[in-house]
Amino acid sequence: MGRLWRGAVSGVLALVVVMAAPVVPARAGTPDGYPEFPYPATSYDEPLRGQFHFSSRAGWMNDPNGSFWYRGQYHLLYQHNPHGLAWDTMHWGHATSPDLVHWTQKPIALEPGVHPGELWSGNGIVDTGNVTGLKSGDDDPILVFSGTGGAIIHYSLDGARTFQTYAAGRKVAVPNGTSRDPKVFWHAPSRRWVMVMWSDGGGNGADFFTSTNLLTWTWRSRYAAGWFFECPDMVELAIDGDPARKTWVLTDASGEYVSGDFDGTTFRPRTGVQRMDYGANDAGGTFYAGQTFTGDPQGRTVQMVWQPASRGSVWSGNLTFPAELELKGTTLTRTPVSEIASLRSGTVTAPARTLTPEAPYVTGGADAYEVSATFDTAGATATRFGLRLNGRTIAYDRAAQTLYGAPLAPDNGRVTVRALVDRGQLEIFGNDGRLSVSDVVTDFDPAAGVRAYAEGGSVRLASLRYDRLGSAWGRGEPTLDSNLGGTWAASGGAWTDDADGKLGTAAGDGFYLNSGSFQNGTYEADVRLRDAAAAGVTFRDQYTANVDVSGVVKLWRPGRVIATAPAAITRDRTYHLRVVAAGSHFQVFLDHGTTPLIDATDTGQPLSGKAGVNVFDGTAVFDNVHLNATGFRTNLTGPWTSSAGTWTSPGDGLSGRGAGDSFTYSTQRGADFTYDADVRPVNGIAAGITFRDGYTANVDVTGVVKLWRPGRDLAAYATPIVPGRWYHLTVVAAGSRLRVRLNGVQVIDATDTAYPEGRFGLNTYAGSGAFQNVRVS
Repeated sequence: MGRLWRGAVSGVLALVVVMAAPVVPARAGTPDGYPEFPYPATSYDEPLRGQFHFSSRAGWMNDPNGSFWYRGQYHLLYQHNPHGLAWDTMHWGHATSPDLVHWTQKPIALEPGVHPGELWSGNGIVDTGNVTGLKSGDDDPILVFSGTGGAIIHYSLDGARTFQTYAAGRKVAVPNGTSRDPKVFWHAPSRRWVMVMWSDGGGNGADFFTSTNLLTWTWRSRYAAGWFFECPDMVELAIDGDPARKTWVLTDASGEYVSGDFDGTTFRPRTGVQRMDYGANDAGGTFYAGQTFTGDPQGRTVQMVWQPASRGSVWSGNLTFPAELELKGTTLTRTPVSEIASLRSGTVTAPARTLTPEAPYVTGGADAYEVSATFDTAGATATRFGLRLNGRTIAYDRAAQTLYGAPLAPDNGRVTVRALVDRGQLEIFGNDGRLSVSDVVTDFDPAAGVRAYAEGGSVRLASLRYDRLGSAWGRGEPTLDSNLGGTWAASGGAWTDDADGKLGTAAGDGFYLNSGSFQNGTYEADVRLRDAAAAGVTFRDQYTANVDVSGVVKLWRPGRVIATAPAAITRDRTYHLRVVAAGSHFQVFLDHGTTPLIDATDTGQPLSGKAGVNVFDGTAVFDNVHLNATGFRTNLTGPWTSSAGTWTSPGDGLSGRGAGDSFTYSTQRGADFTYDADVRPVNGIAAGITFRDGYTANVDVTGVVKLWRPGRDLAAYATPIVPGRWYHLTVVAAGSRLRVRLNGVQVIDATDTAYPEGRFGLNTYAGSGAFQNVRVS
């Protein structure tokens, strides 16, 4: 969904949302700054902020977009303005979770100025079979579909850390009329991928396209329906849990749905239009633009839905708690996912009892909890009964057979009410999800607690369970890239998330430590001094190797400086520290040097303990903290030093980024040689290898391999270069003759005499690139 919302009521409500918040224009980014993390520090404890409902760390959010499971993590992408509390210049926000409950905000996934097209709603697919042929490296291609007036593909080849755009933003499926919100899913019987997209060509409806490779799409049919508007989702569900009886369910942004048959090209409904949730189902209400996850490892169909009316001081909009969708008969049911149990504590259960106006049951008193109560309607005389939660009444009207104003017939003489209360969010489920009502409230009074009541007579309360629900926030690391498996905690100093990693500030020593244990092996990290006197990596609870602006690399433990080595250390430059520990023997390397700056022993101390990072007397930033990582593979001598741009070590190579040309150089020099490397242009224009202090051979995403030196392009070879893909570049230099190979095939043979010898290096241009297996012979 984008700016165009349905109907006069929706428009008025949307205007209220926008005008109630400060209008701060969103910003388009640049490739050298992507991905950005523009969020201020937060404890996620602002008034009305849900403690187990997802909201963006800051800024405006609307529709959930790419919702998929990949290698141990659920990925949630969503429509987002990270720079203000109103709809403006859509980005795609990004969060991850191991369990659908504990979410961690991640850097921006899609950013205007970096990714072309209007970045409106869509969805995501993991190409585990590499039918796209895009795979380049260990990760499966992840594709997300977005755009208006047709679908555009953006893809990731690094596990959703970064995204590139397919075919420079060419639209791959274009319905008639206005269109948006592509949703892609797999249709097993026809062995094709299917895309359903909303359009208004001839009236509201859904256009169906198919593909065998996720890149080339063919229009197949159109389902025309006046009720159907925006954000389609389509899933196949078993009826009453019977895998032999399945049907397809097509939903729109308002949560309206029909079920029917789908043969891979054409949808034929067999039911009338129904409604899955009885909240305010418009773009200013409490339930709009839901989307289901693809690839759930348990085989479930799990949905999250935008709650537009939820707003706070630094955030605007949140999502419903994840709910599993099932079909009971022709009714689509919604029930909170079972992982909610991980938040429960303080359980209270009530024995069966009869409720009267004079004898309610009272318990609880919190701002985040779950309550479930079952009432027997057989023999009941009460006109109304139900729950009063923090002062808000959830009433069942026995004559009208409605719960909270929505229709719900008793099930075998019973009415079960389940509610999630989360500060400003209220979700109500009736009779095992046959009824769903999502609401946003601002008048909760936690002191009022939970009250089961009856009016105008009596009703039997068969059971009641109340559970406090803890906060789901603060478990993950948004910006610190690390393979340490434990949880992180501060031990001295203040630690916050920063666009460049983890920011630590301390007057003396401050530590940020992982709960896991490090014994022997390699431990490394990127360290950047801002105004700190020193910063480094800590291991085995006792030892720290740091860079110090006094001009040394130091290995120390409390009470003893074990060794120092002279090094020119400056602020505002990223250093890579690597420690190799083997029993009491320690080696410390700087910037991928091949010779340790420190080679020392120390005995009598623990042989295992926590690992982390350390800052001393000021502020420093840390990233890429890894144990026993692949590292940067090269046979060139170091240390490497950068002359422009920012160069970091993500654990599986070297990365550089900058607005123009960025270079890093080895200390090794050469005249005649063979020099080769794996090169990956991530975002921006080009990445390549530099030699003799002046020449660069690169791959350029405009479609060339180029050999150049300052002031002159020596030669170019036209060939498609796909952003995000790895390429192997080789240079053979012999005197003035310079030959360039791409993936083993010679593509350039040129002569030039400007630089007879010099250092070996790496280069990126107008963006970022990655490098590995850099070797000279």
